[in-house]
Amino acid sequence: MTTLHFTKGHGTENDFVLLFDERGELDVTPERVRFLCERRAGIGGDGMIRAVRAGSLDAGAGFAPDTWFMDYWNGDGTTSEMCGNGVRVFARFLEREAGVDLAGGLAIGTRAGERTVTALGDGRYSVGMGRWIVSEDDAVVTAAGLMPPRLAQPVDVGNPHHVVALASVDELEALDLHEAPVVDPLPPEGSNVEFVVMLGIEQGEGEPRGRVRMRVHERGVGETRSCGTGACAVALAMRSWAGESSPAVWDIEVPGGEVTVRIEPDHTVLEGPAVLIADGSVSLPD
Repeated sequence: MTTLHFTKGHGTENDFVLLFDERGELDVTPERVRFLCERRAGIGGDGMIRAVRAGSLDAGAGFAPDTWFMDYWNGDGTTSEMCGNGVRVFARFLEREAGVDLAGGLAIGTRAGERTVTALGDGRYSVGMGRWIVSEDDAVVTAAGLMPPRLAQPVDVGNPHHVVALASVDELEALDLHEAPVVDPLPPEGSNVEFVVMLGIEQGEGEPRGRVRMRVHERGVGETRSCGTGACAVALAMRSWAGESSPAVWDIEVPGGEVTVRIEPDHTVLEGPAVLIADGSVSLPD
C-alpha cells in the first residue's frame, strides 16, 4: 500500500488536494486523482494540484526544465488547462514547500501557457491570466431551473467558458446545477458555464468598478464554490456586452467569497485569497 503526503487548500472555497513532487517521482493516474478528490472515501476536493518541475513531465515541454509547473487535474481524473483559484493556492503552497519568494512575481508553467503570480500580502495573490478570445459565435445554454434556454457568450481564457446573463438574483438562486447545463454547440473539449447577475457600478479609488454575482458549473467537477478563470470570463463578457466605456475592474461575488478581475489591453489579472488548511497522509488503494 502506498502512503502519500498531501496538503489541502482552497481559494474562495474552490478546494484542492496538493502534492509536492519536485522531480516527478509520483505515479499520478486518473484513478488516484478520483480517489483523492472523492469527498467521502478520499480527501475531497474540486481538483488535484501537483507542484513539479516542468522538465519532469511531458506537459512541461516548452518551458525551461527548472520552471515550476502546476499539474492540475479535475476531480473526475481529467486534466485541465488552467485554474485561476488553483494558481493562487499553488503559489502559497510553493512559498511554504519550496521557499519561493513571490513578492516580485514568479512565472510558472500551466497547460494553458505561462502565468505570472505575485504575492500581495495577507494571504492574497494576483495572477496574470494571459490572453483571451471573446467569440462572436452564438451559443445556447439549457439548465435545470431556468426557462427558457438562454443565449450564452463563449469566452476562452486558456480554457473554454460560456457566460449566461440573468435578470435577477432570484433567477440565479433558482438554478439547479447538480446536472451539467447543456451547451449548444458544445466545444469538443467541453466547457465551463457561468451564470451572472449585474449588481451595479461603484466608484472606487478613482475608477469605476463593476459588481456582479455568479454561479458556475465546471466541466469534470460540477458546481463549485468559485472559479477563477470563470470570473475572468464573466468580467470579459460583461465588458463585451456593456461596451468599452464600461469598467475595467470587476468585483465578482461567488458562493465562496469574492475575487477581483482587472481587464488589461492584452490580458486579465485575477486577485484573491489563498488558504492552506491541513496537512496529512493518506493510504492509496492498490
